[in-house]
Amino acid sequence: MTANVAEEKTPAVPVWNDRAVSVSERVDALVGAMTLREKIAQLYGVWVGASDEGGDVAPHQHDMEEAVDLDVLLPAGLGQLTRPFGTAPVDAALGALSLMRSQARIAAENRFGIPALAHEECLAGFAAWGATAYPVPLSWGATFDPVLVRRMAAAIGRDMRAVGVHQGLAPVLDVVRDARWGRVEETIGEDPYLVATIGTAYVQGLESAGIVATLKHFVGYSASRAGRNLAPSSVGPRERADVLLPPFEMAVREGGARSVMHAYTDLDGIPAAADEDLLTGLLRDTWGFDGTVVADYFGIAFLTTLHAIAGDWADAAGAALRAGVDVELPTVKTFGTPLEEAVTDGRVPETLIDRALRRVLTQKTALGLLDADWTPLPLALTGADLDTPDTLRGSIDLDSPANRALARTLAEEAVVLLSNDGILPLTAPRRIALLGPNADEPTAVLGCYSFPQHIGVHHPDSPVGIELPTLRDTLAAEFPDAEFRAVRGTGIDDGDTSGIPEAVRGARDADIAVVVLGDRAGLFGRGTSGEGCDAESLALPGAQQHLLDALLDTGTPLVTVLLAGRPYALGRATDESAAIVQAFFPGEEGTHAIAGILAGRLNPSGRLPVSVPRTPGAQPTTYLGPRLAHANNVSNIDPTPAFPFGHGLTYTTFHWTDLTVDHHEAPTDGAFTLALTIRNTGRRPGTETVQLYLHDPVASVVQPLQRLIGYTRLALDPGQARRLHVTVPADLASFTGRDGQRITEPGTLELRLASSSTQPHLTARLTLTGPQRHVDHTRHLHAVFVVGQEPVARA
Repeated sequence: MTANVAEEKTPAVPVWNDRAVSVSERVDALVGAMTLREKIAQLYGVWVGASDEGGDVAPHQHDMEEAVDLDVLLPAGLGQLTRPFGTAPVDAALGALSLMRSQARIAAENRFGIPALAHEECLAGFAAWGATAYPVPLSWGATFDPVLVRRMAAAIGRDMRAVGVHQGLAPVLDVVRDARWGRVEETIGEDPYLVATIGTAYVQGLESAGIVATLKHFVGYSASRAGRNLAPSSVGPRERADVLLPPFEMAVREGGARSVMHAYTDLDGIPAAADEDLLTGLLRDTWGFDGTVVADYFGIAFLTTLHAIAGDWADAAGAALRAGVDVELPTVKTFGTPLEEAVTDGRVPETLIDRALRRVLTQKTALGLLDADWTPLPLALTGADLDTPDTLRGSIDLDSPANRALARTLAEEAVVLLSNDGILPLTAPRRIALLGPNADEPTAVLGCYSFPQHIGVHHPDSPVGIELPTLRDTLAAEFPDAEFRAVRGTGIDDGDTSGIPEAVRGARDADIAVVVLGDRAGLFGRGTSGEGCDAESLALPGAQQHLLDALLDTGTPLVTVLLAGRPYALGRATDESAAIVQAFFPGEEGTHAIAGILAGRLNPSGRLPVSVPRTPGAQPTTYLGPRLAHANNVSNIDPTPAFPFGHGLTYTTFHWTDLTVDHHEAPTDGAFTLALTIRNTGRRPGTETVQLYLHDPVASVVQPLQRLIGYTRLALDPGQARRLHVTVPADLASFTGRDGQRITEPGTLELRLASSSTQPHLTARLTLTGPQRHVDHTRHLHAVFVVGQEPVARA
């Protein structure tokens, strides 16, 4: 009897499955029990596609990878599943069922029951069929509204987590250095503080939903020569430290990001994937990052094929592991058999495998993937009939009304009114000529990482999956009594001018002409904006400038609208258009936002996250340059933009007054406190974006003329005023000194309170006193804005 009772006892839960044991003990026990092959299996992903019938995922074949046999791989385990939803059009519920069944298979086939971590792209929304296409990151920057971006990211994360996804490959924290770069649309802007604060808000939102946020691309990708994709970067240590790194630093420190993706490029001859000083010395040892570093797709193999610093796949794998890369994506290549053989023959120490493995397993433990009661069933399928997949089709909505409302709000805040001679808002025009290649194009609002433009274009027989009203549709709804005449005029980049005469006739016969120009998002030359779609100059693509000039010659008032992924020089139109409206791929609700602004239903509040050039060839340039980077008498090239960083008009006016400073001097470890009053002096409610710039007249190393160190949005009713208090820590004046350390030094400063980088309203001249002071990553990062609780008396 005693023996039978003993036989019937429940087996002990393995240490690595026991939540009562510390994470480090669980991970150590699992690492100690694994074979070399099992260890390495946790360090790579496999690119798969979910089944639209609800069956197992299937390996996705790509021209940069060999065929993968899951039957061979899975007994050793699997680290990640790459883009099960983002590889082909798949119904969300059936994709979730497919992922669930695949995870059950993966866990069942390895000795330890470890499922894979599933990751997806989420640059402008969950990149899955039928999911909400939000505005691209450049539009996030245009909102100057981190609170709203955080809400958007949380919504994206909830949708991803509900169908079984664990990790999102976003946000992009590259700071724009050359607007010719194709991936400008994926960035947040040209100022590191704006990129840092908006990007960190996105990280916080995504992480709040339980999704591992992945910071990319670490670091220097956007500083490639001539804006060419993957071209070498030659920035100096101060530009790297003071411009390129701060967004990543803030997102690690304040965002809680649990993953970082290395950049493709080399920086001064060292590829990021093999840069130990960057991925271990700075990221981990200095900043304290304890998450995982994942490879940008094929980036480890590129150490051999593109950078030529590794002789074979094993050398590339060893170099990446030594630098601090933990996971090879998108699929197994260098981290497979080549790495196993390199460890066996002593070329790569197994301790590097164990180091990366501990990070991966720690993350899987935090996600609950090692718990004894783990289940592959995702939240969205709870209670569903899993045995009859056809009944599930259409049961999961990734484009809910709440999502669309959020996408619309973000688009409304992101649209920037660049110029206006008073024609906007339009007052019930009778005849509207709607012209240009983007006027009646549904996908003109989408960036290159939206599902329809990224994946859907390869499946032309599949429906788009979301509603994409054109600007023609939304303007017709705003002006139901108007007569519209739509003429394309020319394509985005085909150079065809044969339709321009018809467009000219349409403009001449109209009361108002609206021309809608810009980009077509795509990948690797299949678009005019997007990854691998770099521009030789910032002239409008194709024959669009010819169309624009011909329409200006008609004399009909012309409103120019840009649906684009980067800023473009507009030639004569800069001064001759009656109004110019800039939208950076504003997402599925973007045309509603634009139409609402044209009609006056909305008051524009967007601000430029990148400067708009006056001429197409004065590149590379951003507002963030020292004295000699701006117009001067030693060069005949004038890089002064047509519309500067931070610029944006509204349909009301604001008056800034009564600047006070508590103390005009503060020590180098102190702070300044300022206050000012802003009043809405117009007839409409509106939002002013208060921007705080720092100017350091004399410094020990060359500094930009000014740089953004703080901002806030202030909504005011007509006649209403608010008192705004701002506390500015001296740390915000710090920069990288001659010895390579960050310092705050004594001397005179100017704090400029402005509505754009070229429109200061109030300036405080202040002095830092005392000794030069070294600061580090624990320094103050923000000015603090406090709005008075009681409104100042209305006018």
